[in-house]
Amino acid sequence: MKAFAMLGLNRVGWIEKDRPACGPLDAIVRPLAVSPCTSDVHTVYEGAIGDRHDMILGHEAVGEVVEVGSLVKDFKVGDKVIVSAITPDWGDINSQRGFPMHSTGMLAGWKFSNFKDGVFAEFFHVNEADANLALLPEGMDPGVATMVCDMMPTGFHAVELADVQFGDDVAVVGIGPVGLMATAGAALRGAANIFCVGTRQKCKDVAKEYGATDFINYKNGPIDQQILELTGGKGVDKVLICGGDNNTFAQAITMLKPGGIIGSVNYLGSGDTISIPRVEWGCGMSHKQIRCGLMPGGRLRSEKLAAMITAGRVDPSLMLTHKYQGFDHMEEALLMMRSKTPDLIKPVVYID
Repeated sequence: MKAFAMLGLNRVGWIEKDRPACGPLDAIVRPLAVSPCTSDVHTVYEGAIGDRHDMILGHEAVGEVVEVGSLVKDFKVGDKVIVSAITPDWGDINSQRGFPMHSTGMLAGWKFSNFKDGVFAEFFHVNEADANLALLPEGMDPGVATMVCDMMPTGFHAVELADVQFGDDVAVVGIGPVGLMATAGAALRGAANIFCVGTRQKCKDVAKEYGATDFINYKNGPIDQQILELTGGKGVDKVLICGGDNNTFAQAITMLKPGGIIGSVNYLGSGDTISIPRVEWGCGMSHKQIRCGLMPGGRLRSEKLAAMITAGRVDPSLMLTHKYQGFDHMEEALLMMRSKTPDLIKPVVYID
């Protein structure tokens, strides 16, 4: 089969690989729509998970089932499905502990283009199909549904980690697609003021649609100082880290009220450590918490998020700024995520 792969650090291209085999609990899926992610950029161009050779990229796909294992009960050939970016092993002890994203090891629920080939291929493999696939709702555009694979659940997970409550003042650091979904999720949770850190006008326009009340331009100075000024020195109740780098945590701690919570879903693709400012952290006694996490994944979460779209609670289609027809546009779409042109939020590639 034809596949778009990481050939090595800083190199991508088309390769031929054998079609994956289907285990008794598994499914083989043909993609209908896929979307490259900043995580793919971190993987290829920053070496975030180390050097990989001929590893098929991608973890955001909506597709059609072409084969199911003998023990699969709820899906059949021809079903159109949403495939979560995180496909845990649900019988693993870490799943039973409540951390399916870390089943069999830290971050090991994230299999696509990490521990196994990804979804940018003519066919791809899904483990534990009954637990990791969700039916595509009737009438939902497959491109829109790709946002259920990763962007929507990851952004919402930042909101969950920070435990956003009615009336909270919230800062969202980074308003790419994950940050935009975090903004929407914070608004749905009842946040009062939502301060979004970002500069691209297209992202700001969509953030306002999702509930942003104020915008912070990191080019105008330290974001923590800007937010402290806007809040009269009080800071915010919650910080959602959906972008930035290893230095972002120090600013997040500084802008956070005592007892506040940071929910971070940002993928730190480089660097060895983060630093926490001692005094601003109350010398370790401020009750300021940092909660970081990889979104849980799985069927139930995908079904619930898709239901929110169907019910009109959130409209991720606003983020689909670039639509391509045909697999041949994969490299173009990936490089667009790398360059982040001013008019870009998220590209989607529909498969012929």
